[in-house]
Amino acid sequence: MILPDKSLERKLLVSGYNQVIAVDEVGMGCLAGPVVVCAALLPLWIFKKNDPLFHLGVRDSKQLSAAQRERIALALGADPRLKFQIGYAHPKTIDRLNIYQATRLAMKRAVSSLVSSRSQKVMVLVDGNKTIAGINLPQQAIIKGDQKVFSIAAASIIAKVYRDKLMRNYAKRYPAYGFDQHKGYGTKLHLAQLAALGPSVIHRKSFAPVSNLR
Repeated sequence: MILPDKSLERKLLVSGYNQVIAVDEVGMGCLAGPVVVCAALLPLWIFKKNDPLFHLGVRDSKQLSAAQRERIALALGADPRLKFQIGYAHPKTIDRLNIYQATRLAMKRAVSSLVSSRSQKVMVLVDGNKTIAGINLPQQAIIKGDQKVFSIAAASIIAKVYRDKLMRNYAKRYPAYGFDQHKGYGTKLHLAQLAALGPSVIHRKSFAPVSNLR
Protein backbone atom coordinates (compact mmCIF):
# COMPACT_ATOMS: atom_id res chain seq x y z
CA MET A 1 0.00 0.00 0.00
CA ILE A 2 1.35 3.41 -0.99
CA LEU A 3 1.16 5.95 1.81
CA PRO A 4 1.28 9.69 1.12
CA ASP A 5 4.37 11.52 2.35
CA LYS A 6 5.24 15.15 3.01
CA SER A 7 8.36 15.48 0.88
CA LEU A 8 6.75 17.67 -1.78
CA GLU A 9 5.30 20.09 0.77
CA ARG A 10 8.67 20.31 2.50
CA LYS A 11 10.41 21.05 -0.82
CA LEU A 12 7.90 23.82 -1.51
CA LEU A 13 8.59 25.32 1.93
CA VAL A 14 12.33 25.34 1.26
CA SER A 15 11.62 26.95 -2.14
CA GLY A 16 9.90 29.90 -0.49
CA TYR A 17 6.23 28.96 -0.64
CA ASN A 18 4.09 29.64 2.42
CA GLN A 19 0.87 27.78 1.61
CA VAL A 20 -0.37 24.88 -0.46
CA ILE A 21 -3.83 24.37 -1.94
CA ALA A 22 -4.47 20.69 -2.64
CA VAL A 23 -7.27 19.76 -5.03
CA ASP A 24 -9.01 16.42 -5.55
CA GLU A 25 -12.36 15.25 -6.86
CA VAL A 26 -14.74 12.37 -6.30
CA GLY A 27 -17.59 11.04 -8.39
CA MET A 28 -16.37 11.53 -11.96
CA GLY A 29 -17.26 7.96 -12.89
CA CYS A 30 -20.69 7.88 -11.29
CA LEU A 31 -23.94 7.55 -13.22
CA ALA A 32 -25.83 9.80 -10.82
CA GLY A 33 -25.24 12.72 -8.50
CA PRO A 34 -22.78 15.59 -8.64
CA VAL A 35 -19.03 15.50 -9.04
CA VAL A 36 -17.55 17.00 -5.86
CA VAL A 37 -14.23 18.79 -5.49
CA CYS A 38 -12.32 19.75 -2.36
CA ALA A 39 -9.66 22.45 -2.36
CA ALA A 40 -7.77 22.32 0.93
CA LEU A 41 -5.40 25.10 2.01
CA LEU A 42 -2.63 24.30 4.48
CA PRO A 43 0.21 26.48 5.82
CA LEU A 44 3.49 24.88 4.89
CA TRP A 45 5.17 25.64 8.20
CA ILE A 46 3.37 22.67 9.77
CA PHE A 47 5.52 20.38 7.62
CA LYS A 48 8.67 21.48 9.50
CA LYS A 49 8.01 19.02 12.28
CA ASN A 50 6.01 15.96 13.27
CA ASP A 51 2.64 17.69 13.47
CA PRO A 52 -0.41 16.00 15.11
CA LEU A 53 -2.18 16.16 11.72
CA PHE A 54 0.24 13.53 10.48
CA HIS A 55 -1.04 11.00 13.01
CA LEU A 56 -4.68 10.99 11.88
CA GLY A 57 -4.15 8.20 9.34
CA VAL A 58 -4.54 10.41 6.27
CA ARG A 59 -4.20 8.50 3.01
CA ASP A 60 -6.06 8.09 -0.28
CA SER A 61 -9.76 8.03 0.62
CA LYS A 62 -10.25 4.80 -1.36
CA GLN A 63 -7.90 3.01 1.06
CA LEU A 64 -10.05 3.85 4.08
CA SER A 65 -13.32 2.54 5.43
CA ALA A 66 -16.32 4.86 5.67
CA ALA A 67 -15.87 5.09 9.45
CA GLN A 68 -12.20 5.95 9.10
CA ARG A 69 -12.95 8.64 6.53
CA GLU A 70 -15.63 10.17 8.75
CA ARG A 71 -13.28 10.28 11.73
CA ILE A 72 -10.40 11.80 9.79
CA ALA A 73 -12.59 14.34 7.96
CA LEU A 74 -14.03 15.49 11.28
CA ALA A 75 -10.54 15.98 12.73
CA LEU A 76 -9.31 17.80 9.62
CA GLY A 77 -12.33 20.10 9.63
CA ALA A 78 -11.81 20.92 13.30
CA ASP A 79 -8.22 22.07 12.78
CA PRO A 80 -8.24 25.87 12.37
CA ARG A 81 -5.04 25.78 10.35
CA LEU A 82 -6.70 23.90 7.52
CA LYS A 83 -9.22 25.78 5.40
CA PHE A 84 -11.18 24.09 2.66
CA GLN A 85 -13.77 24.85 0.05
CA ILE A 86 -16.14 22.41 -1.60
CA GLY A 87 -16.99 22.82 -5.26
CA TYR A 88 -19.41 20.71 -7.25
CA ALA A 89 -21.11 20.32 -10.60
CA HIS A 90 -24.64 18.96 -10.74
CA PRO A 91 -25.75 16.41 -13.35
CA LYS A 92 -27.30 19.06 -15.62
CA THR A 93 -23.98 20.91 -15.73
CA ILE A 94 -22.13 17.65 -16.39
CA ASP A 95 -24.51 16.83 -19.25
CA ARG A 96 -24.12 20.31 -20.71
CA LEU A 97 -20.34 20.66 -20.47
CA ASN A 98 -19.12 17.03 -20.24
CA ILE A 99 -17.68 15.50 -17.09
CA TYR A 100 -14.11 16.73 -17.57
CA GLN A 101 -15.03 20.38 -18.16
CA ALA A 102 -17.61 20.33 -15.35
CA THR A 103 -15.03 18.97 -12.91
CA ARG A 104 -12.47 21.57 -13.95
CA LEU A 105 -15.05 24.34 -13.47
CA ALA A 106 -15.77 23.05 -9.96
CA MET A 107 -12.03 22.96 -9.22
CA LYS A 108 -11.53 26.51 -10.47
CA ARG A 109 -14.38 27.81 -8.31
CA ALA A 110 -13.17 25.99 -5.20
CA VAL A 111 -9.59 27.21 -5.54
CA SER A 112 -10.61 30.78 -6.39
CA SER A 113 -12.77 31.02 -3.28
CA LEU A 114 -9.75 30.22 -1.08
CA VAL A 115 -7.46 32.82 -2.61
CA SER A 116 -7.55 36.44 -1.51
CA SER A 117 -5.43 39.45 -2.43
CA ARG A 118 -3.67 38.96 0.92
CA SER A 119 -2.78 35.34 0.21
CA GLN A 120 0.85 34.45 0.79
CA LYS A 121 2.92 32.65 -1.82
CA VAL A 122 0.84 29.58 -2.63
CA MET A 123 1.26 26.49 -4.80
CA VAL A 124 -1.75 24.58 -6.12
CA LEU A 125 -1.34 20.79 -6.19
CA VAL A 126 -3.85 19.03 -8.43
CA ASP A 127 -4.54 15.31 -8.43
CA GLY A 128 -4.22 14.01 -12.00
CA ASN A 129 -2.21 14.82 -15.09
CA LYS A 130 -3.46 18.33 -15.88
CA THR A 131 -3.49 21.66 -14.07
CA ILE A 132 -6.57 23.90 -13.80
CA ALA A 133 -7.12 26.42 -16.58
CA GLY A 134 -7.99 29.99 -15.66
CA ILE A 135 -6.18 30.12 -12.30
CA ASN A 136 -3.38 32.66 -12.08
CA LEU A 137 -1.33 30.68 -9.57
CA PRO A 138 1.62 28.30 -9.86
CA GLN A 139 0.38 24.72 -10.12
CA GLN A 140 1.63 21.16 -10.23
CA ALA A 141 -0.40 18.21 -11.49
CA ILE A 142 0.48 14.92 -9.81
CA ILE A 143 -0.70 11.58 -11.16
CA LYS A 144 -2.07 9.50 -8.27
CA GLY A 145 -1.46 12.50 -6.04
CA ASP A 146 -4.08 11.28 -3.57
CA GLN A 147 -1.83 8.26 -2.95
CA LYS A 148 1.48 10.13 -2.92
CA VAL A 149 0.98 13.60 -1.41
CA PHE A 150 -0.30 14.22 2.12
CA SER A 151 -2.25 17.41 1.39
CA ILE A 152 -3.99 15.91 -1.67
CA ALA A 153 -4.91 12.81 0.33
CA ALA A 154 -6.48 15.07 2.97
CA ALA A 155 -8.53 16.83 0.27
CA SER A 156 -9.62 13.46 -1.13
CA ILE A 157 -11.02 12.40 2.25
CA ILE A 158 -12.99 15.61 2.75
CA ALA A 159 -14.43 15.40 -0.78
CA LYS A 160 -15.43 11.76 -0.38
CA VAL A 161 -17.14 12.27 2.98
CA TYR A 162 -19.01 15.31 1.67
CA ARG A 163 -20.25 13.53 -1.45
CA ASP A 164 -21.25 10.37 0.42
CA LYS A 165 -23.40 12.49 2.70
CA LEU A 166 -25.05 14.13 -0.31
CA MET A 167 -25.84 10.73 -1.80
CA ARG A 168 -27.33 9.48 1.46
CA ASN A 169 -29.61 12.51 1.41
CA TYR A 170 -30.58 11.75 -2.19
CA ALA A 171 -31.39 8.20 -1.12
CA LYS A 172 -34.11 9.61 1.14
CA ARG A 173 -35.65 11.52 -1.77
CA TYR A 174 -35.31 8.67 -4.27
CA PRO A 175 -35.29 5.54 -2.08
CA ALA A 176 -35.86 3.00 -4.84
CA TYR A 177 -32.41 3.47 -6.38
CA GLY A 178 -30.26 2.60 -3.36
CA PHE A 179 -28.05 5.67 -3.60
CA ASP A 180 -27.00 5.21 0.03
CA GLN A 181 -25.44 1.87 -0.91
CA HIS A 182 -23.66 2.56 -4.21
CA LYS A 183 -23.35 6.37 -4.10
CA GLY A 184 -24.27 6.59 -7.79
CA TYR A 185 -21.64 4.21 -9.13
CA GLY A 186 -22.65 1.59 -11.70
CA THR A 187 -23.06 -1.43 -9.41
CA LYS A 188 -25.29 -4.39 -10.25
CA LEU A 189 -27.94 -3.07 -7.87
CA HIS A 190 -27.85 0.39 -9.41
CA LEU A 191 -28.01 -0.92 -12.98
CA ALA A 192 -30.90 -3.23 -12.12
CA GLN A 193 -32.91 -0.42 -10.51
CA LEU A 194 -32.05 1.93 -13.35
CA ALA A 195 -33.33 -0.58 -15.92
CA ALA A 196 -36.52 -1.18 -13.93
CA LEU A 197 -37.33 2.43 -13.02
CA GLY A 198 -35.61 4.55 -15.63
CA PRO A 199 -33.45 7.58 -14.79
CA SER A 200 -34.15 9.86 -11.84
CA VAL A 201 -33.70 13.62 -11.78
CA ILE A 202 -30.12 13.24 -10.51
CA HIS A 203 -28.95 10.77 -13.15
CA ARG A 204 -26.44 11.96 -15.73
CA LYS A 205 -28.38 11.73 -18.97
CA SER A 206 -25.23 11.91 -21.11
CA PHE A 207 -23.72 8.81 -19.49
CA ALA A 208 -24.32 5.31 -20.85
CA PRO A 209 -26.31 3.27 -19.98
CA VAL A 210 -28.49 6.15 -18.70
CA SER A 211 -28.45 7.74 -22.14
CA ASN A 212 -29.85 4.52 -23.63
CA LEU A 213 -32.93 4.66 -21.39
CA ARG A 214 -34.17 8.14 -22.25
